[in-house]
Amino acid sequence: MKKEDFYFDLPEELIAQVPIENRESSRLLVLDKNTGDIDHGIFSDIVQYLNKGDCLVLNNTRVIPARLYGHRKDTGSSVEFLLLKRIDKNKWEALVKPGKKAKPGAVFDFGDGLMEGEILEVQDGGTRIIEFRYDGAFEELLDKLGEMPLPPYIKEKLEDKERYQTVYSKKEGSAAAPTAGLHFTESLLQEIEEKGVNIVYITLHVGLGTFRPVKAEEIEEHDMHYEYYEIDENSANIINNTKNAGGKVVAVGTTSVRTMESASNEQGQVLSKSGWTNIFIYPGYKFKVVDRLITNFHLPESTLIMLVSALAGRENILSAYQEAIEMKYRFFSFGDAMLIK
Repeated sequence: MKKEDFYFDLPEELIAQVPIENRESSRLLVLDKNTGDIDHGIFSDIVQYLNKGDCLVLNNTRVIPARLYGHRKDTGSSVEFLLLKRIDKNKWEALVKPGKKAKPGAVFDFGDGLMEGEILEVQDGGTRIIEFRYDGAFEELLDKLGEMPLPPYIKEKLEDKERYQTVYSKKEGSAAAPTAGLHFTESLLQEIEEKGVNIVYITLHVGLGTFRPVKAEEIEEHDMHYEYYEIDENSANIINNTKNAGGKVVAVGTTSVRTMESASNEQGQVLSKSGWTNIFIYPGYKFKVVDRLITNFHLPESTLIMLVSALAGRENILSAYQEAIEMKYRFFSFGDAMLIK
């Protein structure tokens, strides 16, 4: 398959720049993956598409202020770091812009001497390993010096940092939000639970694997970056019991899909485990666990639009996206939602 098979033309004004005031009042496009039929509503309608005995699976990762701005100590030149994953206490893998200023041995200053970092190595794909030196607690320094890593297509300043977190975010470690979950409120989750739907939480720390662009023309040649995930025994049991009883497993976000599909065996049973996944899901993939998906609208030619196309069919997805564009849905991280049922 070609990367261009997943291209669509999106007017720039449809890229949502700020979150909608009430999380659950986003618009909702409902796509039937078997027929291609489309319905429209608002996100709070999601309750009517969930049934007693179904399982709603949410990614409880929490975004860290992973964007750091530093100065090279010998030249004073400015460099931007995006922390992707922690390797040990003081070492991180990071994206660096401009990369040519971050060769092994280069030392950077952050916060006028509060912290410094040294580049240890350049990895395949261009990411860097950086080792930080500081006094005190790294998390407190990061909270003070770092910024929320909003995607580059969002130009507006985010007034409330919590709007780039889900209301159930818990485990810190993501370089980007699992944005499908941004539409949920505590009251909506309570309403879903009261209907008899099982709600479970799993974790995938969003890193480069989720948002790195596909450069290969043949998509099968694209290499996904590894991301850390974990599923505890209780969550695995509830998901498996749902499947065994004939209920639907409804993933919230592509990260929840990738976590469950990575942690399942050939019989479709989810295992309680943690580890690193670089699973790349594109059309032709046979889903073992996930039945339905709540997701946002994704970038053209991205691994995410390839994943939703694997679940719903490429033609169905592109047709739904065209209808969403015509109806002026809001796209990407702070945009509207889609249910694939």
